[in-house]
Amino acid sequence: MKIFCLIFSLLFWNITFAQKPIFVNANVKAVTVYFSSAQLTQNTTAILPKGASEIVIKNIANYVNENTIQIAAPATVTVLSVQFTNNYISEFEVDENNPSIKRVRDSILFYQKEIDKIEVDKTSNQKTIEILDKNQQVYGQNSGLNFNELVKLIDFYRLKRSELSNAIISFIEKQAKINLKIAALNTKLEIGTKNEAKTSNGKIILQIMNDVAGKVDFELNYLCPNASWQLFYDLRATSITEPINVMYKAQVSQNTGIDWRKVKLTLSSGNPNQNNTEPTLYPWTLLYNNPQVYLRSKAKIMEQADGLSEIVTGFSKAEASPVPTLYSSVNAQDNENQLNVSFDIDALYDILSNQKAHSVALKEIKLPISYQYFAAPRIDKEAFLMADIIDYAKYNLLPGQANIIFEGMYVGKTNINPNQTNDTLSLSMGRDKKIAIKREKVVDKSGTKFLSTKKEQTFTFDITVKNNKKETINLFLQDQYPLSADKEIEIELLQSDSAEKNIETGILSWEFKLKPSETKKLRISYRVKYNKDKIIDNL
Repeated sequence: MKIFCLIFSLLFWNITFAQKPIFVNANVKAVTVYFSSAQLTQNTTAILPKGASEIVIKNIANYVNENTIQIAAPATVTVLSVQFTNNYISEFEVDENNPSIKRVRDSILFYQKEIDKIEVDKTSNQKTIEILDKNQQVYGQNSGLNFNELVKLIDFYRLKRSELSNAIISFIEKQAKINLKIAALNTKLEIGTKNEAKTSNGKIILQIMNDVAGKVDFELNYLCPNASWQLFYDLRATSITEPINVMYKAQVSQNTGIDWRKVKLTLSSGNPNQNNTEPTLYPWTLLYNNPQVYLRSKAKIMEQADGLSEIVTGFSKAEASPVPTLYSSVNAQDNENQLNVSFDIDALYDILSNQKAHSVALKEIKLPISYQYFAAPRIDKEAFLMADIIDYAKYNLLPGQANIIFEGMYVGKTNINPNQTNDTLSLSMGRDKKIAIKREKVVDKSGTKFLSTKKEQTFTFDITVKNNKKETINLFLQDQYPLSADKEIEIELLQSDSAEKNIETGILSWEFKLKPSETKKLRISYRVKYNKDKIIDNL
């Protein structure tokens, strides 16, 4: 009896699941985008009978991490199995009859029949012309025709042939117009089909048991690749006495196979793919290079450290960081937890599956800034404005490139890298051409002398700085003198005008304030003595 019941149950399940699957489309509701992946939340509704059913959910991303799929369903529904596939083929899968798409297809069919009719009339006229031409040749060869009969024949031929030729031209014009209509309808049909369901291959197949027949709502959540975002900034400063205005922006792109339309968007700096298991240290034993002992000891250690290689491999994997065609200005709430930073965007969003970058404005803040100019005229004779941000960690800055707009002008790009140990983050705001700097060689204080076995060269430079701005500036200026790596090369610093000297690097530093239109001059001088039969290439 028990065996009979078991066989009956198996037959019941096979018959049940052999029934026609229920096809439904899933709509994207919310997306959390990471630097190299995305977590999609979709919902769908199915009309289910009581008992067992197979549901094929379409409009799923082309590639899905199957281990991350989560299904939310009412308490009356039991999910027996979940399977992802992008190669589902079923005799039961047919396109649903959409009324608007059906009307377009019917119109295309009607116009195609009209073209067939026109083609028949056009062919008929062409054949008639061929007969007329042939008979005209025959009559022309018949010497029995008199003059009046020949004139009547020519008039008939001319009129009839013109009538038939004009009709053919008219048929060709009608065909061209109808072909244009068919092309427009095909375009409309293609767009309508894409709007009905994005041409993705991804599907999730559910085997479920339903206690009560009726409409059932499902929510799906899964992780998929082929999506990314990158943070960048606009830095705007009106003057060196005002705070800096920082606009957080993001470039979001995706190629998951489905369009995200009117979705709730969240951008996160987390990495859901990384191994989150904490590392474990095991005993570290040093051994002599004896192959037999080494192999036995290694085997013993690996037995004790079971799983260590998996942990190490997991932590060694690096996520590749995947720039604008569209622009949207929205508000975003940034949330910081112990592991990452996320931005919750208030507006609903459209991001198509075409890998094109979509630029999104996240938020705007004002940062208190300490400004200082920097110059190294031996390398570059222009001053660079540096902005120092104190206690920058509280502003949720992420690595990224920044556009610099200073005093209403775009001056270039800089990089923001908050992953450092200093308390102060320094940003280069670009060149300021209103700070004039010259570094000139003083000829009468420079020259070469030849001694008995030595060659002595003296170098003297004047550095002149003028502030052409309307406000006082703070300038940090650096220059240098050479260092010797050979005891036969003697170097002596003759003049440095109260510079702070670093004898290990040869760098001379000055820090001073310059009032508007004020000029400051500095002089450095050094002497190099070496064997006169030697040459120093980089002096």
